[in-house]
Amino acid sequence: MSTTHAIHAIRHIRITPIAFRDPPLLNAAGIHEPWALRSIIEIETASGLVGINESYGDQPMLDALAKAAPALVGLSPWALNEMEVRVAALVAPPALTASEFLGQQVSLAPGTHVSKTVAKVVSAFEVAMLDLQGQMAGAPIVDLLGGAARDSVPFSAYLFYKYAEHIDGPYGPDSSPDAWGEALAPQQLVEQARRMIAQYGFQSIKLKAGALPPEQEAAGILALADAFPGMPLRIDPNGNWTVETSLKIVQQLQGVLEYCEDPAPGLDGMAAVAREMAREGDVPLATNMVVTDFAEFRRNAEMGCPVKIVLSDHHYWGGLRATQRLSTLCRTFDLGLSMHSNSHLGISLVAMTHLCASVPLLTYACDTHYPWQDEEVVEGGRLQFEQGSLRVPTAPGLGVRLDREALARLHDNYLRCGIRNRDDLGQMRKYDPAFTGHQPRF
Repeated sequence: MSTTHAIHAIRHIRITPIAFRDPPLLNAAGIHEPWALRSIIEIETASGLVGINESYGDQPMLDALAKAAPALVGLSPWALNEMEVRVAALVAPPALTASEFLGQQVSLAPGTHVSKTVAKVVSAFEVAMLDLQGQMAGAPIVDLLGGAARDSVPFSAYLFYKYAEHIDGPYGPDSSPDAWGEALAPQQLVEQARRMIAQYGFQSIKLKAGALPPEQEAAGILALADAFPGMPLRIDPNGNWTVETSLKIVQQLQGVLEYCEDPAPGLDGMAAVAREMAREGDVPLATNMVVTDFAEFRRNAEMGCPVKIVLSDHHYWGGLRATQRLSTLCRTFDLGLSMHSNSHLGISLVAMTHLCASVPLLTYACDTHYPWQDEEVVEGGRLQFEQGSLRVPTAPGLGVRLDREALARLHDNYLRCGIRNRDDLGQMRKYDPAFTGHQPRF
């Protein structure tokens, strides 16, 4: 290690779990709990520099981060390949049995897969190390990734069917009710979209589906098409429709959808939908559920690419550089590329923005849950969108820094909220004890 790198060698890693308010958003698995969990990663060097990141905050992820963190001490922030080797040696899960593997594959959230543990931990540390590299080089992360292909990154309005309030109270006696209100009927969905677009300027709309009867969700898309003529629309049932239901609903929405995301479960189910839709008219299929790593990408390619658009997520694909490699493959196989989102705060959003700016191939506006959160952990508070896009930071590294008071407050939320693993199914059973979460449900 050079003298310069020795001065900046990693000497300490802090992992702080946090919780922030989350609305009662409906999805195929059930409903969001009142609190979303994340972790804040800080990597400190011998010179006193601190690189930061944000990742998952469920207990298995916290355990994996804690297990891997000591192995990074003494490394240079530039030693990303060595970091990956050390992480894999410590947190790679044992081989899954056939039943365990299948159980992982039908999970709603790829980020919860045991098979993604190494990729998630690598990503968590990689972004913080890139933040350090940027500070050391005096350059934003996008420049470390090859430079900006665009000055700003477009995002999409992410609509949800939702209840007015959580059944067990919002967030305590001092909290106001969820300001977004109920959205179960088509016109309520339109009003949700109007408000979100007015506030953030989004130029496209995505609807999280798979929660209500499919005909009702199709009516919601058609109402949005009437209210926002010409605006790109997408629907995402999270694999909660059968192949037959998928074909029926997509046929109803011919000429309306920009793409249909994960209508049927599994790559085989998606392939069956794609074969039939090719006869009816071209509505491309997108996914963040069945092409979630490079092995699954290969299988999609071997099947003739029934999935035409990959929604990446650097949190579980293995980081920013891995997603750049995915972009190259998408270009090679003539596939579209966009980005998936889960409940998150500004650090994840900024990391995503640097990544998307560095990728010339970005075919569609990205997903983000950001409008659904009302708290923040970075200095300066909530990030500001301009016409639905976020400008790429030009300051060194990520370009944002932790608000220590906010971090302490959100960590206190974590300590008090009582949630340690996300459980949309269990939360939904508070509303409907008979709810099973079986998929496909419709």
